[in-house]
Parts: sequence; structure tokens; C-alpha cells
Amino acid sequence: MKKMAVTLVSLLAATSLAACGSTNTTKEGSATTTPATTAAATAAAKSDAKPVKLKIYAQYADEDTKTPYDYAVAELKKEMPNVELELDIQAQDDGQKLKTYAATGNLPDIFQAGLDIIDTFKKSNNILVLDDYVTKLGFKDKMQPSAMNTLVTDDGHTYALPYAGNEVALLYYNKDLFTQNGVKVPTTYDEMMTAVQAFNAKGITPLSIFAKEKWPCVALYDMFVSRAEPAGVTKLDKGLAKADDPAYKTAAEKIIELVKAGMLPKGATNLNYDQAAALYHEGKAAMFINGQWEIEAATKALGDKAGYMYLPAADAAAYEKGKTAFSGSGGPGGYAVSANTKDKELAAKVASFISLKYAEYKYTNRSNPIVATKVDKPIVKPFPAMMDQLSKDIPKTTSTTAFSWGLSNPKFKAALEDATQNLMTGNYTADQFVKDLNKAAVTAK
Repeated sequence: MKKMAVTLVSLLAATSLAACGSTNTTKEGSATTTPATTAAATAAAKSDAKPVKLKIYAQYADEDTKTPYDYAVAELKKEMPNVELELDIQAQDDGQKLKTYAATGNLPDIFQAGLDIIDTFKKSNNILVLDDYVTKLGFKDKMQPSAMNTLVTDDGHTYALPYAGNEVALLYYNKDLFTQNGVKVPTTYDEMMTAVQAFNAKGITPLSIFAKEKWPCVALYDMFVSRAEPAGVTKLDKGLAKADDPAYKTAAEKIIELVKAGMLPKGATNLNYDQAAALYHEGKAAMFINGQWEIEAATKALGDKAGYMYLPAADAAAYEKGKTAFSGSGGPGGYAVSANTKDKELAAKVASFISLKYAEYKYTNRSNPIVATKVDKPIVKPFPAMMDQLSKDIPKTTSTTAFSWGLSNPKFKAALEDATQNLMTGNYTADQFVKDLNKAAVTAK
């Protein structure tokens, strides 16, 4: 059978040569038509592929999440026109909706997952191990070497395909509000208290925070801890420290003092991102807590008035030492695939593609160099001043900690989130904070 096929191909080739009339013409014709024929065949294959609809659960709340997602979906339509993504917008509820989906057997085919979701879903067999697909799709080769910690969990496996690199939490401030009101940008806790009192006297919210979500509460607490203990909350998470150790208890005490002095807006634990960000963007709050992904929105709202400060510490020496000891970090997470999706290979391929394109857009169009994967396209939008400053600070980083979604102990994470959110109310003592966390650390073992 193979011999007959070869003979037939030879006959067709000879006929083609005779028809063309010369060897040179044949070479030119081949060089011109073969790529076009191949491209046409590929396009036809794509368009003829069976239509598939996949459900995806993803962030889609602001410009920093909407535009890269829209770009990735548009690029997917070019590459896999038969695939339609049905978007379920991720709720700002620390993963509760997604966990409910898992418990009721309704997980989307693809979903964004941090380490806490990964750890929870591993135990319930709701998340697909992506090791084979990482190799098959060449995703590992596309990773930034410095961001490999975002691809593999402690057990050596990959459960989500990352797009974000090692991110950090920042304390933003309105430069004009400080200057116009004669308030010194704080470098110590005492100066922070002075700033809080001064802004309150002027009817200006000192620091805005969307404490309805719990992770910003953990971030603020972690910022205070990291001034004395560079590892921050990660030591608590791993059982290497206790909440009554000086660095951890003192941080809680300082936050309580500042909250009671009026540092936060009233009802802070009921504020979502839009409400809290509006206070800062509209010049009604002097400071604001968020990740570095806030840089573009802050710059758009406030222009050169927006900046981020190095975190206040116990004294001047600690302040200087800790300038680039950042709160936050990276961890395994990104686009994950349900273990129960019908076509696992297709879902993994789509998750990989979306992740790569999401990172590509953030780097080229969102002025964000903190991505997990390599980007070989030119920057469309130059970095704003704060991002330029951060890009220079990051190489000087002396330590990082973790965001709450990067903590490895789900039970302790939940307790830490609850306890730090309680710190924002002003109706919680440091002793109760310590008691609750130490109790959680014991039961989480």
C-alpha cells in the first residue's frame, strides 16, 4: 500500500513538472504556493473544527482585569475559532462562590485559582494536575526564570497556569494632600499617628481600605509585621512563629491604636474596592492599600499626585533597613482546570493560551512588567512613574512575604483573615487577636 502511494505521488510530481515547462518555474511555483496552501488548509481545519463551549470563572472587575481578559479572548478566537468561552465573573468573596460550585458539582471548566483554592480542591479532587500539559504545551519554557515559584506547588505539581509574577502590596499616598496640609510622609509609627490625627482634623480620611474583602486586612497587618520580621505572616502560616511573638503582637497593637485614632473610614469592613478606591482617587483619602496593580488606576485618577511610600517602622533605622522589604510575593496560581471537564486536553490548552495572552497584554498595554511568562512583543504603553520606581526597587528587594491567597494552610489562612479583619473594627484587642490565631494554629495542625 505504501509503495503504491509513493508511485502515485511520483507520477503526480512528474506530471506537474512537465506542465510547468522548466525546473526554475517549478521551484518558484512551489515557494509561492506551498505556504499559502498550508495556511489555507490550517485555516480551513480551524473553521471546520467542532464548536465547543467552555465555562470560565475569572476576574472581570476593572480595567486591570477586563482589558487583558478581553484581549486574550479575542486572540483565542483567532487561534481557536471553534471555542466559545462563557464568562462567569469572579465574585469578590475570597473564593466562597467557587467553593460552592465545587461542593455542588458545578465547577466551570476553567477557573482562576490561588494557592488556597488549589490546596482545597486537591483534597476534594476537583482540580486537574497539569504536569503533562505544562510539558506538552511548552508552557514551562515560556516561564520567566524568576517566577518559577508561581508554577509549581510544594508537592512538585502544577495545578494552575500563572500569568502574574511576584506581586507586592503598596501603601499609596496623595502627595498633594500631604503637602497642602503640612503633613510629613510618615517613616515611623509615631509619625503615622501624627498624620492620622492631622488628616482627621482636616476632615480627610487618613487611609482607605476595602476591608469587606479580607486579603487587604491581612496585607496591612503583614506590612506592620514585616518591619520587624521580614518573613511576615509566612512564618505564622508555616508554624515557625506564634501570634504572641513580639513582632506579631506589636503589629496588632499598633494597628488597633491607629484604627482607634481614626485611621480608617467609618464602616471600613463594609467597603468594597470601588467605594474605597473612590475615596483615594477623588482626593478624599490621603492613603490607600492595594497591590501594585493599582498603579495605573491611581495614576489615571491623580496623575503626578499619586505615589507609593516606603512603609513606616518603629524607628528611623528600621525604616531605612526595611525600605525594600516588601509585603506580598508570588505563589502558585493562575488559570486552573476542573478535574471533571469533558475535554481535559482542550481545556488545558485554552487555559494555557489565555494565561499567556493575559500576561502579554498586561506587559505591553497595561505598563506592568510583573508577569510570570516571557513576552516578546514591544511595549505599547510606557511605564508610569510609580511603576518605573517599582521596577527599580524590585531588584533591590531584601525580602518578601505572601498575600493571603498564597498561604499554604487553609484553616490558618481563614483564621488570619477573620482576625485581621476584626483588627479593622477597633473593637478587638491584641490579646484576643493572639488567642484566636494561636488557637487556629493548633487546630490547623
